[in-house]
Amino acid sequence: MSFSNVQSRRLWQGAFVLSLAGILSKILSAVYRVPFQNIVGDVGFYIFQQVYPMIGISVMLATSGFPVIISKLLNDFGPGSQTKILRVSMLFISVVGISFFLLLFAGAKSIAELMGDPGLAEVIRAVSYSYLLLPFVSLFRGYFQGNELMLPTAFSQIGEQLLRVAAILFFTWWLIRNGHSLYDAGAGAAFGSLVGGLTAFLILAAFWVKRERNLSNERAGIGTKAILKQLCLYTVAICVTSLMMILIQLVDALNLYSLLAGQGIGELEAKHTKGVYDRGQPLLQLGTVFAASISTALVPSLTKAKKQQQMTEVREKTRYSLKMSLVIGIGAAAGLICILEPVNTMLFKNSEGTAALQIFSVSIFFASLAMTITAVLQGLGDTFFPAASVLSGFFLKAVLNVMLIPAFGISGAASATVMSFAAVAGLNLFRLNRNGLFKLSDYRIAGMAVSAMIMSAVLLIWLYAFEAVIPQESRWLSAVESMTAVFIGGGAYLFSILKCRVFTEKELELVPFVSKLLR
Repeated sequence: MSFSNVQSRRLWQGAFVLSLAGILSKILSAVYRVPFQNIVGDVGFYIFQQVYPMIGISVMLATSGFPVIISKLLNDFGPGSQTKILRVSMLFISVVGISFFLLLFAGAKSIAELMGDPGLAEVIRAVSYSYLLLPFVSLFRGYFQGNELMLPTAFSQIGEQLLRVAAILFFTWWLIRNGHSLYDAGAGAAFGSLVGGLTAFLILAAFWVKRERNLSNERAGIGTKAILKQLCLYTVAICVTSLMMILIQLVDALNLYSLLAGQGIGELEAKHTKGVYDRGQPLLQLGTVFAASISTALVPSLTKAKKQQQMTEVREKTRYSLKMSLVIGIGAAAGLICILEPVNTMLFKNSEGTAALQIFSVSIFFASLAMTITAVLQGLGDTFFPAASVLSGFFLKAVLNVMLIPAFGISGAASATVMSFAAVAGLNLFRLNRNGLFKLSDYRIAGMAVSAMIMSAVLLIWLYAFEAVIPQESRWLSAVESMTAVFIGGGAYLFSILKCRVFTEKELELVPFVSKLLR
């Protein structure tokens, strides 16, 4: 086997491991919030979710933001400029990290007052420290990825998330057990997130020490201004796009509680209601994991196909990826809407807020679609339009919250979230259509809609029969009802998708165990 083939094989193996690490991290990020809510209740969950977007921004910048930018710069300008790129990037990201730290630490009181809850100030200050690790973790990951070494980043992501989850749950449980306030527990959870960041730093530092580095000390041919210009441009294009879901959450953190409290609802009830609404966030994260995995794998393959002018392959990859995203998004959203009441009870002890969460579940479809189309556009080199779409969705969410929450409460907030993700997806779809890469007749939408309706009918019949036979309510019975419904609904949906011939035989060949599916 030639050296180039070995190098290519290692690169794809590393990319696969990195994609797998990203998926596991997203699943852990969604799942741990269920036991966390069980420990602290809805009010404690509200406190954590108020600062979670600030934690999430730090994590995303250090995971899929700055490392991607640094690796792109290293590949764009070549090994002769490596030392200078790393030095300038370190300075740039340090300024960003320290600015965020000072904003959150010094401005904690003002931000808490803007949110309508002065008690959040200390929790926000606890979050601020995680930004001090941002430049170190980002630089390590960017260096390794730029040199086609994906394993250090993958191990650091998994280790970071495992330790973060363990620390958050442990500190929260210990503080609550020892009689501390819910705000103290929120600060403890924020500190647990810092533990995760430190873990990532130590893992990456260990790889850095072991690796033999050949950084060039020669005068680089690229100027500092050119590097800074690219850093600024890529920060807007790549970082903003990767923060889509967190930015929508940030709007709710900034004004949902204050808008609820401004309608004459008591402070405690408003916090409880916001906590109930926040139950939708882990459901949304889990529902979009598949779209995230498609996005991670799609960008490099599309970029390669476009560079080689293989436009037929570009169109096929785009069509298949979008079709998979549509099928999974429609099925996940429709199925969750049908079974949300028992799922709500199974995960969060009661069925409060089910109607609002059913509206919120529609976001799974639009968010999945937005993420996949964004990946297609980025793979084709169009990085700025998806960022503009995300910012449009962010501002639309802020406006719709103000319009809908006073009249409809958390159902209005859920509707605003759905419309915001729909706007991002719609704008990106418009751009894709302008590029000649979207033709509605290729996607057999009618077959997907019929399959979703069949699945919904099967689920409603199953839920009615289950509750008729077992009328009493309990959390464990809700768990049995939910899990059986997932298998029954999933089987009905898959059967209908195949019968309606949503996928061609050529597309089905890409699915594992296809021969069994075809039979």
